[in-house]
Amino acid sequence: MFLFGVSISNFLPITRMCSRYRDYTVVIDAATTHTATLIFLHGLGDTGQGWSRAMAAIRPSCVKVVCPTAETMPVTLNAGYRMPSWFDLKSLDIGGPEDEEGIKSAAAYVHSMIEDEIERGIPANRIIIGGFSQGGALALYSALKFPQRLAGVVALSCWLPLHKSFPAEVRCPTDIPVLTCHGDCDPVVPYKLGQMTASLLKMILKDFEFKSYRGLMHTSSDEELSDVKQFVHNKLPLI
Repeated sequence: MFLFGVSISNFLPITRMCSRYRDYTVVIDAATTHTATLIFLHGLGDTGQGWSRAMAAIRPSCVKVVCPTAETMPVTLNAGYRMPSWFDLKSLDIGGPEDEEGIKSAAAYVHSMIEDEIERGIPANRIIIGGFSQGGALALYSALKFPQRLAGVVALSCWLPLHKSFPAEVRCPTDIPVLTCHGDCDPVVPYKLGQMTASLLKMILKDFEFKSYRGLMHTSSDEELSDVKQFVHNKLPLI
C-alpha cells in the first residue's frame, strides 16, 4: 500500500495520451489558442491521469495541461515496493536521508519539459509548474533551480527537497510567484513540515503565499482547488 498517491477526478475528458515526455503522459490541449502551459506532477504511486481532469477543469481556456507519469522504481519508505515515483523516498524526517541524485535527475527532466514548451513558442513566463505531495516537492525544487522566471508554482501538501542547499542553490529570479497549500490534519506529509518549508521560502522569495486548510488530510478539497484556480487564472490570463 503506497502512502502518497491521491487521485483527483473531475468532469472533463482526457484529450489524448502521449509518450513525448515519458510513458503515459496525459496532455489536454488548450480549448482555444494555446498561449500558456500548466505542467502538474502527481504524488507517489499515482499516474498522470490522477490530477489531469482536475487541472483541466480549473485552467483558463488558453492553457494546455501536461501531466506526466513518473518511472516505476523501488521506494525505500514503502518497504521497497515498486511504484511510480519521481525519486526514491528514504525519510520524511527533517534532516533525514534524501535521494540527492534522484531528485536532481528528476528536476532535470522537469526542466526538459519546460524547455520543450519554450521551443514550441510558449515563453517561460507563461508556464506554471505544480504538483501534489512528492510531485509538489519536485515542482518546488525544479522551479528554484530553473534560471528563467516561470509564471508560477503551485505546490500542494509537500515539502522542499534538499532544503539545506537553499538559498545558496537558488537559480530562479526571486520574484517568481509561488503558492503552497497544506491541510492542517495531514497524517502523511506533516503540516509542520509544510510550515517549515513556507518559512524558508518566505526568506527566499518576494512573491510567496502559504495557505492552510482546517481539517484537511493528505488530499485536496474544493476550497483548495478554488484557490489554485484563482492563482492560475491570475498568473496565466487570457491573451
